[in-house]
Amino acid sequence: MPPLGRLLRTALILGAVPLLVQLVLLLTEEVSTRSAILAMLAVSLMALGLAWFWLVNMARLSAALQAAAADDDAFSRPFRTPRLPAVADIEEALTRLARSLQARSALVGRLRAADEAIVENLPDPLLVLAEDRSALRANRAARQLFGLKSGAGGDLAALLRHPALSGAVERALAEQTAQGTDLHLPVPVARELHAQAIPMNPPLADGGRVVVVLSDRSQMRAVERMRADFVANASHELRTPLASLIGFIETLRGPAQDDAEARERFLGIMATQGERMRMLIDDLLSLSRIELSEHQPPQGETDVAELLRAEAVALEPLAKGTRIEIAAPPSLLASPADTEQLAQVLRNLLENALRHGKTEGLVRASLTRVTGGGPRLPNRPGILLAISDDGPGIPREHIPRLTERFYRVEQGRGRGTGGTGLGLAIVKHIVNRHRGQLIIESEPGQGATFKVWLPGD
Repeated sequence: MPPLGRLLRTALILGAVPLLVQLVLLLTEEVSTRSAILAMLAVSLMALGLAWFWLVNMARLSAALQAAAADDDAFSRPFRTPRLPAVADIEEALTRLARSLQARSALVGRLRAADEAIVENLPDPLLVLAEDRSALRANRAARQLFGLKSGAGGDLAALLRHPALSGAVERALAEQTAQGTDLHLPVPVARELHAQAIPMNPPLADGGRVVVVLSDRSQMRAVERMRADFVANASHELRTPLASLIGFIETLRGPAQDDAEARERFLGIMATQGERMRMLIDDLLSLSRIELSEHQPPQGETDVAELLRAEAVALEPLAKGTRIEIAAPPSLLASPADTEQLAQVLRNLLENALRHGKTEGLVRASLTRVTGGGPRLPNRPGILLAISDDGPGIPREHIPRLTERFYRVEQGRGRGTGGTGLGLAIVKHIVNRHRGQLIIESEPGQGATFKVWLPGD
């Protein structure tokens, strides 16, 4: 029901002219008083009725417009009240307009969803920056590159603070042209990126002013370094065993040709040198493969406790009387994690402890869940692996260099079962890829402890 005041005002507007005419006729005595009053009463009733119809239809039309503005399908439902012809025409025109707008809105929604799907599935990392240079969006490739679960954050903060990228973004906005720059990000692992800052004018629907397209060139640079390092390392480390093999072969062909005892002894040494060369090449190739993927965080999760027990059982034949003692819960998940690479970390650290510990000694391995903080540990939840031996220990000045390729402590720690000198370098690069931390603790005469912190829920 329309408000009474609005109803009376509308009726007065509609009936003003007929009432004025009847009043003039009454004053000029063109009609009788009784006829004029009846006519004026009839005009008033018709004006009230017409005003009521008009206001009811306008109210209904207004409600339909408000519902349509709220994305309701109000125009698909008919009016429940009688309609004036003019209002019906307006309602039909608005119905067609609303349906057209709904169709266009649905089309725009589909196009926007398609655009978002294309951006999300682009192979290159892509960021959308707001007016204040903060990240509004990051596609799947960018989230994987920077270890993001959703939105922006994590390692992305280091990228946005990089002076080269900040300069490219400012130039792009000032000159309204795309700007490119090369970036080197040293943490958490070294990355080589090429960034293209593209200004958006007008801004995107979410307020994005700059689109940053990244090309990760870390792998290409790593391949170049790998080739140079492999040639340098192989030529340096293979020289000694190759010289030994050549010398023994020449001896067997010459003076020891008919000496069965010497031949047997030399062949054993040659087999040892050949095995050393094989292990060296395998470790060099393994290290090169790890360095190629070090800038890419792993995917999935791994039960480190189960993996530790399996590696300890596999190494029992090499223990030679040394006991491996494990303290770990039934299950402990690291995430994100590469199972094969974490198995290599455990194997290398256990072999290192067996090699450098006492004969028939004890190697302790433990796994604990840490909630964050503590000496030299990241301030977030994770898993702490600790493997200790009872060997002669490591002088403090050597500890910072233990993860270098082929670095060996001058004073021998082991029992003459030397490795390739690459085991700890492999461990370091795998831990870096997992966004973890390697800590080495040792005092001369008190053994050594190797701790690995890994992210985990």
